[in-house]
This record gives sequence, structure tokens and C-alpha cells, in this order.
Amino acid sequence: MKQALVSLSATEQRQLIGRKDISPVELVKAHIAHIESCNPGVNAICATDFDRALTTAQAAEQAVMNGERLGPLHGLPVGIKDLTETAGLLTTYGNTGYTANVPTHDNSMVARLRNAGAIILAKTNTPDMGAGANTRNAVWGATGNPFNPKLNAGGSSGGSAAALATDMLPLASGTDVGGSLRIPAALCGVVGMRPTPGMIGQDGRKLGWAVLNTIGPMARNVRDTALLYAASMGEDRLDPLAFPADPSTVWPVQPVDLSTLRVGYTEDFGCCAVDPMIRRVFGHRINAIAHHVKSCEPVSLDLGDVHRAFDILRAEGFLAQMAETYQNNPDALSPNVRANMDIASKLTLADRAWAHIEQTNLMQRFARAFREYDIIISPTTPVTPFPWSQLYADSIDGQTMGNYYQWLALTYVVTLSTHPALSLPVGLDEAGMPFGMQLIGPMYQDGRLLASAHALEMAFGRDPKLARPLPVLSSLTQDRASLKSIVTHPPAV
Repeated sequence: MKQALVSLSATEQRQLIGRKDISPVELVKAHIAHIESCNPGVNAICATDFDRALTTAQAAEQAVMNGERLGPLHGLPVGIKDLTETAGLLTTYGNTGYTANVPTHDNSMVARLRNAGAIILAKTNTPDMGAGANTRNAVWGATGNPFNPKLNAGGSSGGSAAALATDMLPLASGTDVGGSLRIPAALCGVVGMRPTPGMIGQDGRKLGWAVLNTIGPMARNVRDTALLYAASMGEDRLDPLAFPADPSTVWPVQPVDLSTLRVGYTEDFGCCAVDPMIRRVFGHRINAIAHHVKSCEPVSLDLGDVHRAFDILRAEGFLAQMAETYQNNPDALSPNVRANMDIASKLTLADRAWAHIEQTNLMQRFARAFREYDIIISPTTPVTPFPWSQLYADSIDGQTMGNYYQWLALTYVVTLSTHPALSLPVGLDEAGMPFGMQLIGPMYQDGRLLASAHALEMAFGRDPKLARPLPVLSSLTQDRASLKSIVTHPPAV
């Protein structure tokens, strides 16, 4: 019964709570038991808040029995990525300098989730300071892929993605700069959405007007993702990009007639290295889409020197966040973080101005393309998951990557465009691992993107080869010792 309960979608769980068919206490207990059983096999969950979650669940149960007005997430367990502050719950950022860091306040997005009735159950693993698409750090260890724990779960929201794929959580948050929501979602077979910047306000961003860093929702299907997205929305007076977005634009998900949809697609945006196998699988998925939509044709986007522009703007963000640590204690930073800081130390004002101009040009090229298309589709990742012991993909199809994140180009070119994007699971690749398609929509039309993704998800769901794949949980070995082998500074829990 508990396994069946945790396998229900978040939308179904919330409906059952509202009808008094299940109790929030029952639901939280089921998820705690499942985490304790399943997490050793993938190491996705780090700090937990079980005692407080149960107390909150008891209050949520009483509210239901009293007939009180219930929030959209009332009684639902939620995981928060370990880059996002949670009051009274350890937040390490995956960094050895923060193994005893217990914030006194919630990030404003977390506060909105609590106000919507969410029960914060645990933190989810992330690479050191979120740098990289391989979730491993010296505090908690590595997160394994639920389909093969020896392989990479993606990052930097890999803990959230793996926890969702294994039903340990019905909903989880992520963050995204170069693809940190979308990449782990693709590699683990779940949904991750990077919103239009400003749709979800949050405090704590050092560069308030910079658009690379966003926070966003993750779930096992599009409807649940939209539910979490709507609850996450809200104006934040400490975030200059935030504006009073309307949750009704994303939830409930509106129906879309696929036969009216105009689709543009690209294997590589003309500038990204992609493995031949991924190209073949993507071509098969595009052929499947073409049968459902009004038009489906290749799109050409001249993106200029997009890689250099991202190098500069990404380094600028890391410099703003970690300059003091880099100067005073560089050994406290992982090699990935130091790589960004090394780039930043060589930048000039002219470099920064050029990069911002280039980003503006890139955004406008995407915007012009959306005059012809409702969505643009690409692969989410250029390779199938590789061993988590390998820090990053250093070459793709014979092309050597220039740094630890260039293999993420399929997602970071979209980041630079500032358009919303979502990774949708569409069956398995030729290696038997989850395959994700990146769906991109016009700026500020996040609800329309979610609706289109939901329509495609429903169409694909009728074909077992294209539906969301499920890991075999009984095959996960309890191998936390291996996944935690890189831990050097255990957290103070």
C-alpha cells in the first residue's frame, strides 16, 4: 500500500487529501519509509527534516478535518535542492565549508511553498556550489542514476531528479544556469522546467539583474510540474527581476490541440557537439511528433560565438558569488568552481560588454524564430549517462570539450536566450537509459509551453516505447558506501 501511495502523482495525492481519502500524516510516513528503503541505492536525499515534517503533517491533517481552506500543495511532501536555504534545515551547498550551516530563514520561494501547504521533507543533493552536471561532492558523496547507480544522474539538480524518478518525492525544486534543471531530468526520466527569468522571484541572488540563474520546478509529469510552478510563483521585493506573475497562466494546464502546433527542431543548434546515437534517437522522436502536429521542420539559428558569451556571463556570476572565498580560501572550492573563477580573473570590461550584446542578439534570433513556430525542440543532452566517477564528458563524437561544462551546450544556448525550456522524458535511448527532449517556448508564455508539453506527453504515453520510462527499484543495490566514497567532510547532522 505504501509503495502504491508514493507512486501516485502529486496531483492525485492532493486530490485524495482534499477528499479525506488519505491523511497527510499517512502520506508523509509512506515517503519517509520509502526514502529509508530506497535512498541508499542512489544517494539522492541528503539532510532530512522528518520529525518536523510529521508535526507539520499532523497540523495539515487537522486542517482537513476542520474543513479549513487548503492550499494547492496542502499535505504534499516536497524536496528542496541543497543550494536553496531552508530555515532550521541544514543547507550545505555541497561545499565542505558549510557542513554546519543551518539557515534561520527560508528562501522566499521555499516560504511560498510552505504557505501553499507543502511539507518540506528533505534536501536533495547537488555538486559543490552547483558547478557541473554530475551530482557529487565531498560532503554527501555522489548521486547515482536510478536506472544504473554507477552512472551519472546529471546535475546540478541530480538529487531532485533521482529522488523523483524513484518515487522518494512527488515534487522537488531545482535551479538552473546552464541546464541544471533540464539535464538531470533528462538523464533520470523526469520533467524539469527552466522558467522565464522573473516568473519565480527569489532572494539571495548577488547579481539581481542577471538572467542566467533561475529556480524552477521538477516532477514526474508535466501536470505536477505545473502545479509546483504555480505555487512557486510570487513577487519578491528583494529580487529586481521578479514581477507579479499570475499562477492561473500555468495551472490548471490548458488543453492544446496538437494538430495546430507548429514545431521547429534542431539536433545541435548548429554549434553543439552531439553523439551520433543521440542524433538517431532524436530523429526517431521527431518522426513520431510529425504525425501529431500541424508542421514539423528544421529550424536554423545563427547563434554567433555563443560559447564565449556563456563563458563570460557564467564566470561573471561565479565571481559575484564567490570572489571572497576564491581570494582567501581557494582550496575550499571544487575544481569546477575554480575553473569559472580562473576565467573571471582574466575578463575585461570590454569582454563583459561584448557578452551582454551577444546575448541580446541571441535572444532576438530566438524571438524571431517564434514568429514561425510555437515550440522549438532539441535533444536535452548530447550523450547518454556516463559513470559518475568521470567528472564530466571531456569529448563528444571525437570533439574535445574546452572545459567541464561545454558538453552542456544544448541547454546553455537556451539559457542565454532567456526563453523558458522544459525537458520531457520520451522513452529510452539505444543504451537503455532515459532520453529527454528539450522543449523551448516564447518568453513569458510558460503556461503555453507547459500545455504543449502536456499534450505531447499524453500522445507519447500511448506508445510504451515513447512513454516516461520507470526504473526497476528492486534492482537498486544498497551501495551507499560506494556512492559516498568521495566524502571528506561529513555534515554536522
